[in-house]
Amino acid sequence: MNVSVGSIELKSPLICGAGEHLMYAEGVQRALASGAAAVVPKSVNETAAGKQQLYHTDYALLASDWRRLPWNFAPAADASLFCRSGLAQQPFEEWLTLLVKLDREARSVDAYVVASLILADLDCCVAMARAVEQAGLRILELNIGAPHGNEAQAGTIVLERDHGRVHEIVSRVRASVRLPLWVKLTGQSEDVAALAQAAKMAGADAVTVMGRFIAFIPDVETLSPMLGTNAAFGGPWALPLTCRWLAQCRKLLGPEFALIATNGARTGLDLARFLLAGASAVQVSSVVFTTGFSVIMEMLNELSDYLDRKEITAASLVGRAADQIGTYSEQASRPDFWKSFVHPQALPGSPSDST
Repeated sequence: MNVSVGSIELKSPLICGAGEHLMYAEGVQRALASGAAAVVPKSVNETAAGKQQLYHTDYALLASDWRRLPWNFAPAADASLFCRSGLAQQPFEEWLTLLVKLDREARSVDAYVVASLILADLDCCVAMARAVEQAGLRILELNIGAPHGNEAQAGTIVLERDHGRVHEIVSRVRASVRLPLWVKLTGQSEDVAALAQAAKMAGADAVTVMGRFIAFIPDVETLSPMLGTNAAFGGPWALPLTCRWLAQCRKLLGPEFALIATNGARTGLDLARFLLAGASAVQVSSVVFTTGFSVIMEMLNELSDYLDRKEITAASLVGRAADQIGTYSEQASRPDFWKSFVHPQALPGSPSDST
């Protein structure tokens, strides 16, 4: 199941993405033991407010009819995560020391631990990126698409939607380090592909598409905002949206540029769907957070069975569906097909004609 993300060879496409469950050593170790090819521990930046934001977290697991589900690590297949979150609690130096130790352990199982920085102040971010490289870590993720950016205290988290700013930020970080640089982008943009192009032109080795959305859900029982405010929202419903932006990025940036998918994967077949849409690898986070670490192996086993059944490799899936996308006018002509959907008698529940 080997795949390549730029110069990085991964033993499988599954990357365990950042979250509360990966803030400390035990969670990262469990993700590695479950077979993740790379693990991204909880992100950091230099702000005290980013750490304190974690004190105000709340989480809701929701069914497709917006019912709140029990947090029993056996969620329904259509469950979505609605939550507030914050940053890692350790001081940067302590966090960095922990990641160095964990990446050393990851090497022994042919895996990686990825350092993830969330942008606040660019000068501080550049200094932290240099420290990450000097410490010997092998991959840096620059997260400039955190969904909480506009909701957090000013100056805590930067959410970039402007391609000029993306180019400026990535250029500064790229000039400061030589290690592989993965840039995580928001889905809260009119043109995610333009953001990805700006990151590529500024020297990113890969981009991750796309971060969760900020949403607002009224609670019909309490008549109040669920969780009291806006919050980040992601779930299986997001997979087709992510796939579209992956395909758009591939078309704009070319098949040689590495894309990483995130937001929507719940199964091994979802991993395949993201690869077919153009991703070289897939970050999974919410499904691990809400289901448990065993889902990593379950997803990998399902993907492996699928690859065996299709007699195909994971790497050869990348972009195959994306490269076949046609226009509406190129699809087969069915001149009368629409008529069966607009005739009243064809619609379930339509009253019979009594005239």
